Amino acid sequence: MEFINNKKEFRFEASVDGGEPATLVYRWLKGSMVLMHTVVPVSARRQGIGSALVKYVLDHAREHHLKIIIYCPFVEKYVDEHPEYKDLVAEKTVR
Repeated sequence: MEFINNKKEFRFEASVDGGEPATLVYRWLKGSMVLMHTVVPVSARRQGIGSALVKYVLDHAREHHLKIIIYCPFVEKYVDEHPEYKDLVAEKTVR
C-alpha cells in the first residue's frame, strides 16, 4: 500500500487497488494538525486500510513534531486502542 500527503487537497491518501484512494482529510489550526474525517471506499472496507492510513498519519505527525486535534471518530477510536499515540493529542473534538 502506498501513502501520500496530498498537500494541495489537505488530505493523506492510501492507494486502493483499482479505485478511489482512501483519504484522511486534515486542516491546520495554530500549528496543530486537525484530523477531520477518514473515508475508505466501500469496496475496500474491512481490509485494514483505514487503520493503516491513520497509523501512517500519526507516525507522520510524530516524525514532524506535530500535535493533533481529533474531529474524526475513526481516528479517536484508533488512538483509544493504541495508547502509544495519546501523547500527540492536543485536543479531542469528536461530535
